[in-house]
Amino acid sequence: MSRIESKAFRKKITTAEEAAKLIKHGTNVGFSGFTGAGYPKETPVALAKLMSEAHGRGEEFMIGCFTGASTAPELDGSLAEVDGISFRMPYQSDPIMRTKINAGISDYCDIHLSHSGPQTWAGTLGKLDTAVIEVTGITADGELIPSSSVGNNTTWIEAADQVILEVNSWQSIDLLGMHDIYEGVALPPNRVPIPLTHPGDRIGSTTMKIDPKKVVAVIETDDADRNSPFKPLDDESRMIAGHLLDFLTNEVKQGRLPKNLLPLQSGVGNIANAVLAGLLEGPFENLTSYTEVIQDGMVDLLDSGKMKVASATAFSLSPEYANKMNDNAAHYRDKIILRPQDISNHPEMIRRLGVIACNGLIEADIYGNVNSTHIMGSKMQNGIGGSGDFTRNAYISTFVTPSTAKGGAISAIVPMVSHHDHTEHDVQVIITEQGLADLRGLSPQKRAKVIIENCAHPLYKPMLQEYFDHAVKVANSQHTPHDLHQALSWHARFLDAGTMARS
Repeated sequence: MSRIESKAFRKKITTAEEAAKLIKHGTNVGFSGFTGAGYPKETPVALAKLMSEAHGRGEEFMIGCFTGASTAPELDGSLAEVDGISFRMPYQSDPIMRTKINAGISDYCDIHLSHSGPQTWAGTLGKLDTAVIEVTGITADGELIPSSSVGNNTTWIEAADQVILEVNSWQSIDLLGMHDIYEGVALPPNRVPIPLTHPGDRIGSTTMKIDPKKVVAVIETDDADRNSPFKPLDDESRMIAGHLLDFLTNEVKQGRLPKNLLPLQSGVGNIANAVLAGLLEGPFENLTSYTEVIQDGMVDLLDSGKMKVASATAFSLSPEYANKMNDNAAHYRDKIILRPQDISNHPEMIRRLGVIACNGLIEADIYGNVNSTHIMGSKMQNGIGGSGDFTRNAYISTFVTPSTAKGGAISAIVPMVSHHDHTEHDVQVIITEQGLADLRGLSPQKRAKVIIENCAHPLYKPMLQEYFDHAVKVANSQHTPHDLHQALSWHARFLDAGTMARS
């Protein structure tokens, strides 16, 4: 049975190959998709084939690629592989896309996810020509049922001159009712307060509205989301989760948090998922979440009854849990709310709700500055994503990471980060398997002492202490002591010798 109930839209059904022909060289395209969920599966592949053929004829064919966040090989990977992306924003994680960015083939604008929609509306990123949006279905009156992510979809639909829809029957039709599409966000001076005071509030509609005149093609698909399995919990992840749980327990004991905590935000990845698994075994009940993505661990918390509601903009599930969600979407509709990222990542909402943020990092320095985007200062990894939206505005901002990487060749705690994404002013707690550093209310020198003592790996702790003692002398005990001749010497040593450790 067709998911396209509207007669007007059924008349526009075509193939991905024909739809791709409507996208031209030099234009900007807004694709749906957020963390491998809800992205178009077939139009980008067909478009990449056209690009490859054009390049074979000696013709240029590249586009600007806008998304909600990361996507999948069928989108980022296929377009990047044929050198089809001239400009990319706001977040990516595809290895081929990453290679093209670091090779200078694709320009990359790494911006906060909460900024991507408003900057598109304002026109600062250029004109949006086409939107390619995956949906679960189209109602008889022409409204769109969102799929497993919302992201920037409403912005792309509103801003684009033409819209291509992929109607994916792999997505559960029971997702209808899970979404909360609020369209009251505006640019200054027309902004008004968002009427949301609890993560479980619903303030919008369950479907997305669209001008049917904009729709130039409708494609029927049946393709699964990219759902990567999480690694099994290891001892490091369990220790990190344990330190965070101990910290939260003490915050409740001190009267700084309620017994059910405050809304939780969890970044994407194995460690963040391990933290959620730790909460499953922890003492907290009646939890809520106001975050970007729903991961396996959050589904387990909902199933256990320990979490009452989770608000996000997308799923980021393993294959097993994606199938579980598809089979049981009707059951989860009252427990999960998927919103546009203009709302899920809205700084004012994060601040007002008092979110407890937990994100990963690449490296932190001894004064609490965090690099979450670049390897050795120059090589882009994935991007800042929503970590900045939550970190700067959280009631409590935490960062979690193993203390070393590359089998111990890299220390996650360094004298000075090689790239700044989150300054010391926004970073309140750093956690490794070694321990936890609560940086609140501490001066730089006191932060250095607690980070070195509690978070550094034993292999690197004496080296960090040696650097700090030396910097204090060189800088004559000034506010944030550094020896700029040595501050990045650890990174230089890794580039030269393949390890930060001294031989």
